[in-house]
Amino acid sequence: MAKILLTGGAGFIGTALIEKLINENEIFVLDNLDRNSLKNKNFEVTLFETDIINYHEVYKNLVEACPDIVIHLAAIAGVDNVIKRSVSVMDVNMIGTNNLLKAMVSSNCIKNVKKFINFSTSEVYGSYSYKLCEDEHTTLGSVGEARWMYAVSKLASEHLCFAYYNQFGLPLVSVRPFNIYGPNQVGEGAIHIFIKKCIKNEDIEVHDDGSQIRSWCYIDDAVDFVLKCIYNENIIGHVLNLGNPEGTISIINLARKVIELTKSKSKVKFIKSPYVDVELRIPNINKAKQILNYKPKVGLDEGILKTFGWYKEMI
Repeated sequence: MAKILLTGGAGFIGTALIEKLINENEIFVLDNLDRNSLKNKNFEVTLFETDIINYHEVYKNLVEACPDIVIHLAAIAGVDNVIKRSVSVMDVNMIGTNNLLKAMVSSNCIKNVKKFINFSTSEVYGSYSYKLCEDEHTTLGSVGEARWMYAVSKLASEHLCFAYYNQFGLPLVSVRPFNIYGPNQVGEGAIHIFIKKCIKNEDIEVHDDGSQIRSWCYIDDAVDFVLKCIYNENIIGHVLNLGNPEGTISIINLARKVIELTKSKSKVKFIKSPYVDVELRIPNINKAKQILNYKPKVGLDEGILKTFGWYKEMI
């Protein structure tokens, strides 16, 4: 039995984690419910409906929870969202992280925390990420481009977390996820958008020629990864890529696969990309394999069909 605080815990990944942790732990969720996957579940959790940029509320909630484990998921993500809310992205991802870390030290809660799992992003690798190791160079991107504002904000939060690791002994693990998908996803994400279009037999929009390459990781494998992080003592001070290289596919072929598997009448419609895109993103998960004995189990076809089944019941 542990006291676990999830910032952004009402989101897609947070809700999936709670489902696995709820029976044996006391769960606290700090979230402003901007994206709320928790509403589809009947969990008994302590919910702090708080915006992470409100330092005094974060401090108060942290003292009340006094957690053994912190999973920091709170962020504004998704390219379309980032373009529309660039200032909020920088505020939440950087200042929000600073508020959480500062409150942990000021309240002395940091002494109780056995593990702090920070969620970063694969976007920190830039436009081309072909099996880069975690200690490879990260990329800042051109100044003023909204997509890289998100990447820089998450990279800055990683550096901030490691500053607290170095100075205050924060028991830190930083995770860089690559394209997680599955049931109960909210916000953006190609697979769940494609599936919802296919259920309604609507056109699927693919940017440019659809040659962009991604690796897709099913939510159950992502949850398994985080659980291994919680229970493994050898990962403190490490950055780890989270993903499934075997789920690699171009966007156009992903669209065709979703149409085929769902037996939809949808057609592919090509449109010009409204923003700078990532052309290649495939994770190197050798470090996670070695330290965590992590191995993704759900193939892309199986994951798509599971996700389709869930959305078909919900729509």
